[in-house]
Amino acid sequence: MPDVAAIILAAGLSRRMGERNKLLLPVGGVPMIRHVVSTYLAVVDGPVLVVTGHEADLVEASLDGCDVEIVHNAAFADGQQTSVACGLRAVPQADQILIGLGDQPTLTRDDLQDLLDAHKAAETSRISIPLLNNQRGNPILVPGMLRDRLLADPRSPGCKTFTRAHPEHVQFHALPSPGFYADVDTPDAYRALTADPSEGAE
Repeated sequence: MPDVAAIILAAGLSRRMGERNKLLLPVGGVPMIRHVVSTYLAVVDGPVLVVTGHEADLVEASLDGCDVEIVHNAAFADGQQTSVACGLRAVPQADQILIGLGDQPTLTRDDLQDLLDAHKAAETSRISIPLLNNQRGNPILVPGMLRDRLLADPRSPGCKTFTRAHPEHVQFHALPSPGFYADVDTPDAYRALTADPSEGAE
């Protein structure tokens, strides 16, 4: 059984980006979701699942050749928690499960490794969440032994309700990297991400 598996959420409607699907926008010459998936694949020793929904065919095509398992969430329009639950039901057994977002292209391999290291140095039976100035970050790291608990409430499966209702199963790590706390879900955020730093320089 691998130490770490990953679930990457890539099912959202991308409404705030307008007509474009943010996950298909280029980052570093490849679609954003492919860029993010590559970051996880560089660190995770177990399976990486990508949960699709909106424009699933296009998202899957953008990952052609990547060593990932595609899981389609037919209920993606009902919200992110349905995608989390879909991924948790499908992911193979692992000691720990990273649950991350497909729209965090500034997250780095080192960031993921820092989270894994912080978790291993703390209580590995608890859910690990990055925290900076009272802001929660992503991804979070879920012990495999808690997977069934996260799926137990059919009205609110997933992590958000569980982590707030059961603080005894949660630990926070002061991780300062901005990659944990930044997603790209608006045109302004994408322009800032792709802006040439030399523009405007004298």
